[in-house]
Amino acid sequence: MDRIQMKTPLVEMDGDEMTRILWKMIKEELILPFIDLKTEYYDLGLEHRDETNDQVTIDSANAAKRLGVAVKCATITPNAARVTEYDLKEMWKSPNGTIRAIMDGTVFRSPILVKGIRPQVRCWKKPITIARHAYGDVYKNAEIKVPGPGKAELVFTGEDGTRITEEIFTFKGPGVLQGMHNLNASIESFARSCFRFALDQGQDLWFSTKDTISKKYDHTFKDIFEEIYETEFRALFEEKGITYFYTLIDDAVARVMKSEGGFIWACKNYDGDVMSDMISSAFGSLAMMTSVLVSPDGKYEYEAAHGTVQRHYYKYLKGEETSTNSVATIFAWTGALRKRGELDGIEELQIFANRMEQAVIETIESGKMTKDLALISELENIQVLNSEDFIKAVRDRYLFLVA
Repeated sequence: MDRIQMKTPLVEMDGDEMTRILWKMIKEELILPFIDLKTEYYDLGLEHRDETNDQVTIDSANAAKRLGVAVKCATITPNAARVTEYDLKEMWKSPNGTIRAIMDGTVFRSPILVKGIRPQVRCWKKPITIARHAYGDVYKNAEIKVPGPGKAELVFTGEDGTRITEEIFTFKGPGVLQGMHNLNASIESFARSCFRFALDQGQDLWFSTKDTISKKYDHTFKDIFEEIYETEFRALFEEKGITYFYTLIDDAVARVMKSEGGFIWACKNYDGDVMSDMISSAFGSLAMMTSVLVSPDGKYEYEAAHGTVQRHYYKYLKGEETSTNSVATIFAWTGALRKRGELDGIEELQIFANRMEQAVIETIESGKMTKDLALISELENIQVLNSEDFIKAVRDRYLFLVA
């Protein structure tokens, strides 16, 4: 079988722990035998990030902007325990947060559906895609522990000397303060990415905040979405036969729980973080979730939505067998390769990605799966496979499909 030729490299961002092990297996078993793979490689493993003072993360994000398509392995965002474990110079920031800020992107996450794993919400029949704003809010906050009585104020001082002051609260005793911000330009990018993604997918777009309570902060999101929709996208949505509407986030939650799915739900940063975990868990597993960061100028970074599977990695280091779900990581690779094929006009790459995803789904639906899926599957005659054997079973199914 001749390997498929690529024109433009992918940006390859390697990662940490068990997902790094799976990354290597996936390349060796599912990618390299079939594709003459071209990548620009960046090691985002925590040790190398520490060695480069995290410059490698910045370089990888800029490479994604330059080449247009990236694929990323799961990475560690260190806490105090990780600083000690890895003897780090400092507690480096989230690689995902750094990449999202540089690419100015929106994260779209959608469940991968397979027969035998029914959503916990029984009326859901189609995937629900979460569009998460990837800038600001609580992730770039400033915080103060208030030591005792006093008055807290919100103050803005303009470059021209303009000063705006708003009283927050008069404390009678100790407490806490938090300040958040966002940027009109980032919200505009978020809105345009959501509208364009909805058009590409041919799906309705919902957007929700809490503007009745947050009459300036959240209301700004609502107003920007509405203005961009009316001036740039309404005609395109009507031509496509899809709709956009805004609602309060509590109303959106109620609507989502009673829907059949099949739409895109746009959320602010923290809301999207929470709701994507809710959607993934209700549909089955974070390991059965696609995730792609899309910039407003059409750059893409595909990743797995879950973490580095630390517990399995420690078992692996002891020589113990693991049964780690690699589906989301496989779909990160296929998503990136499909998009590379679309942008470069290589139909063979697109067909490969579609068939490999079909092979993954058919492998699971045939009863061959990792332990986490076996625990929630309604199929009979399930065969639980270890990490490597599942990937090899997918390879065998792919070879059957192309025979």
